[in-house]
Amino acid sequence: SEMIPDKAPKEDVFHGSEDMKKSAHVPSFEKYKELYLKSIENPGEFWGDIAKDFFWKTKHTGRVFDYNFDVTKGEIFIKCMEGASTNICYNLLDYNIHERNLGDKVAFYWEGNEPGDELTVTYRELLRRVCQFANVLKSQGVKKGDRVSIYMPMVIELVVAMLGCARIGAVHSIVFAGFSAESLCERIMDSQCSLLITADGFYRGDKLINLKLLADEALRKFCVRVHLCFISLQVPWNPEVDLCWHSLLREASDECEPEWCESEDPLFILYTSGSTGKPKGVLHTISGYMLYTATTFKMVFDHQPDDIYWCTADIGWITGHSYITYGPLASGATSVLFEGLPTYPDVGRMWEIVDKYRVTKFYTAPTAIRLLTKYGNEPVQKYKRESLKVLGTVGEPINPEAWQWYYSVVGDSRCPIVDTYWQTETGGHVLTPLPAATPLKPGSSTFPFFGVVPAILNESGEELEGPSEGYLVFKQPWPGLMRTVYGNHQRFETTYFKKFPGYYITGDGCRRDKDGYYWITGRIDDMLNVSGHLLSTAEVESALVEHESVAEAAVVGRPHPIKGESLYCFVTLNEGVTYNHTLEAELKKQVREKIGAIATPDYIQNAPGLPKTRSGKIMRRVLRKIACDEQELGDISTLADSSVVEQLFQNRCCTGV
Repeated sequence: SEMIPDKAPKEDVFHGSEDMKKSAHVPSFEKYKELYLKSIENPGEFWGDIAKDFFWKTKHTGRVFDYNFDVTKGEIFIKCMEGASTNICYNLLDYNIHERNLGDKVAFYWEGNEPGDELTVTYRELLRRVCQFANVLKSQGVKKGDRVSIYMPMVIELVVAMLGCARIGAVHSIVFAGFSAESLCERIMDSQCSLLITADGFYRGDKLINLKLLADEALRKFCVRVHLCFISLQVPWNPEVDLCWHSLLREASDECEPEWCESEDPLFILYTSGSTGKPKGVLHTISGYMLYTATTFKMVFDHQPDDIYWCTADIGWITGHSYITYGPLASGATSVLFEGLPTYPDVGRMWEIVDKYRVTKFYTAPTAIRLLTKYGNEPVQKYKRESLKVLGTVGEPINPEAWQWYYSVVGDSRCPIVDTYWQTETGGHVLTPLPAATPLKPGSSTFPFFGVVPAILNESGEELEGPSEGYLVFKQPWPGLMRTVYGNHQRFETTYFKKFPGYYITGDGCRRDKDGYYWITGRIDDMLNVSGHLLSTAEVESALVEHESVAEAAVVGRPHPIKGESLYCFVTLNEGVTYNHTLEAELKKQVREKIGAIATPDYIQNAPGLPKTRSGKIMRRVLRKIACDEQELGDISTLADSSVVEQLFQNRCCTGV
């Protein structure tokens, strides 16, 4: 109870409108606190009550919730609804159609990259398509437990593919369509996928992305089958490996009985960057993930039956998994699925879509908000936006200036903002406001969601009370928390539980203010948050060092007004190599090809030497200071050669600082 103040603060906060309070699932701060205390004192009863809203083929026989967070007491595990069986696709589609009479309700309004390219899909139509594709998967020998890789743009077929896998108990592993062939290859090999689903290509803005060529490049190392969504481009075709989506669907039945799965059977693997440079395959399981994404969606966005909801994320990231596909469909929601960019064909595209579909709940990234603030208020205010009721942010902390613009300009100072903090690993929101119930502070994720117990630790692992800053950890799990790193449970335990036994370690720093509000301060390990996407500095360094001219590389982040963080790279060249624009272009190209365009360095600096301790460790905090042109370096007495620092300052890239 000490984690939630007795009363909501009255100063420096934004309260929801009276209309919002009448419709909200949690209508008051006092009600929020009452439910929160119940959720942490008796999580089994709390989540057991929520589970009654879903279909179970067999009821749970064990505890509703069981776990061990302490590596000193044995293997780490989290279990939810042990002994129960269900099918998540059945709950999302069949149950909504047959038990809630939502067959004719729109599941998705698909809005293509080009204005006017659109499609409406009802729940009944989506079920028909999913059953057809599930039968296609079965005809190719895919069975329960098999891994299937999906590398697709933001089209309806992407949702169909993932739910087709879920219907037959196969495990999907979606790779963001902006990733390179090498990144795709690495993820397919790690998860041992037997089949890849892709498309010939797509346009992102006015740029053509040829996915089939990238997929072919990724598959040269092994044999899997490739399914194409659309054959509108001239692409290479190998009839021994490649199969056409449309041809197979024509022969497939539109009826497919679901595979009934155990609660803790795997649902999907999604890769996130690791501090070692090798991506981690985060594994989520069926029942807990279903309960948590549905509950967070319903409460955080105050979902109402007539809402039109729009999350602008890509399904290739966890936000798209949880809050485009699984959470909204489990709640019987109508969503907008958008293929394009917020600035194409003009910077008013988002608000044009909001008006077109009368969007009520809008969820986007601070990166997009900061990008659009550059163009001023006019592109926003030329559209009405009268339908908007709740605004949300995701992916990274939002700075108070962008929050104020979002609140006052986009939301006309009447829409509460839910600034959500969570991770690929957490499955859903863990720190978040609730509309109307929790007063808002610009830039703060406010308080924990139901069942979530945060703490702030110092370097020694001691819990800090009151206003404090340190490591953000969680003391007990919630249903949606990841279960393991695919194929490497020891890495799971080492990464998230070893440093502070008894806690889940987020890797993020956090500050708690005098009112109990939580403020995320950024990554503590060597990770960067670029446009809401987590990148490993080790992965970028590895890509740079693979170039024949580079002997050593170090990558740090520096603040960026739009992306949040940008990549500033220091490279030490091999003897006799001269640094020039041609080499710089080659290095950027190499990183793009190895990882993807999102990881392209913003700045590359020639560094004949790097600041190292006498033991040979690179002092990255010094490099961060150099990247930001901050002369106050603190204690550098442990440097082996302090003259290197002065040379690096002299050779800084021109960053506008």
